[in-house]
Amino acid sequence: MKHFALVFLLAILVPQECFHVSVEARDDFVRTRGIHFMLNGYPYYANGFNAYWLMYTASDPSQRFKVSNAFREAASHGLTVARTWAFSDGGYRPLQYSPGFYNEQMFTVRPSLIFIFFLPFNMSFSCWTCYVCIFYFECCLCVVGMKGLDFVVSEARKYGIKLILSLVNNYENFGGKKQYVNWARSHGQYLTSDDDFFRSPVVKGYYMNHVRTVLNRYNRFTGMHYKDDPTIMAWELMNEPRCTSDPSGRTIQAWITEMASFLKSIDRNHLLEAGLEGFYGQSTPQRKTMNPGFNIGTDFIANNRIPAIDFATVHCYPDQWVSSSNIQYQLSFLNNWLSAHFIDAQYHIKKPILVAEFGKSFKGSSSYERDEVFNSVYYKIYASAKRGGAASGALFWQLLTEGMESFQDGYGIILGQSSSTANLIARQSRKLYLIRKIFARVANMRRWQRARARGFSGSGGGNGGRYIDN
Repeated sequence: MKHFALVFLLAILVPQECFHVSVEARDDFVRTRGIHFMLNGYPYYANGFNAYWLMYTASDPSQRFKVSNAFREAASHGLTVARTWAFSDGGYRPLQYSPGFYNEQMFTVRPSLIFIFFLPFNMSFSCWTCYVCIFYFECCLCVVGMKGLDFVVSEARKYGIKLILSLVNNYENFGGKKQYVNWARSHGQYLTSDDDFFRSPVVKGYYMNHVRTVLNRYNRFTGMHYKDDPTIMAWELMNEPRCTSDPSGRTIQAWITEMASFLKSIDRNHLLEAGLEGFYGQSTPQRKTMNPGFNIGTDFIANNRIPAIDFATVHCYPDQWVSSSNIQYQLSFLNNWLSAHFIDAQYHIKKPILVAEFGKSFKGSSSYERDEVFNSVYYKIYASAKRGGAASGALFWQLLTEGMESFQDGYGIILGQSSSTANLIARQSRKLYLIRKIFARVANMRRWQRARARGFSGSGGGNGGRYIDN
């Protein structure tokens, strides 16, 4: 009954223009309308998690159960979005081991490599026979090969979890921009800095090829191309892009503009975000005082105003960024940081904003302090959401499951252990779900009222007073 009363209260208090809800085809793609995410015509809020390790772990058939367990535990706690890597460039068990060449266990394999492998064993056969064998092997591999990223997408779909897939790393982990630059150097390019990732036409060509390959990937588990799969909520151009060699921000601005336009030329079904941490730049010098001592060539306002970028992101690690301070100061920094970004997203960028990474390490701190950080982030999200603001959810760093001690970086949370933090996460999921249902009912109430008004003017009796819930 109290929820029903809240529906009427919101119908009175929430402005009509706050949500422009209309009946849409149920295609299950998350979209944006103004400062809100929308799913099948209704506001959508993301309570979720980061798990960079999903593809890497799924590439080993004996370990895929950990991916399934993670999604199962996440769904049982109401989590709806996972952010993970769609890259692994060079190094050990790579997705892309050379520009344009991919690993089957992670993704797919080039037939030329199979030819090299088979040729010594088929010297007594004709060349035609060799090619027949190669083709047959490739087909079999496509059918039975355990492709890591394909499996992740399939399992996410099974458990009703949307994915944000990041396409390259700023850092050396899993290759990143350094690996791309080294590939270009090995092909004769004279590059002096890893930041040439953003400037070199050759390196940009490598990256664009990777984008094209991933977006056009056909997933044999789901029977869909990635660019057509609504399981994917959004693409991320880069995990935490930084260009310290150009603090003016012009290099990053030009790169995001070019790559966002390129990606959208291939895929207009999905949302796109840049992967920003939220540091302010030259476009808002008065805001730069909020940055925790970083000047890395990004600009939260200007970068997110690029038309092909659909929503803003912000990261927050007060225990790293203001590490010399006590927990009270860290929480104060956190609240001010989020408040400023939520306001700027709503009134200056005019797009939704997602807290794409946040957390607190348990190393050197208590579970109480970690819970205080989670409480602060979740309260800010909830307060914004219930009044129709731009804040649309948060993804903690990071989700693990049993038997993943080697991935523990101090921030890992195992939901199956029923910790106080896990309980906070589940509670936030319920609160955001309730807000979505309430706003859906408010919208349906208004739709019914309009239909009833038309009925009284001679068009019939509307829908008979029934609510249409989603």
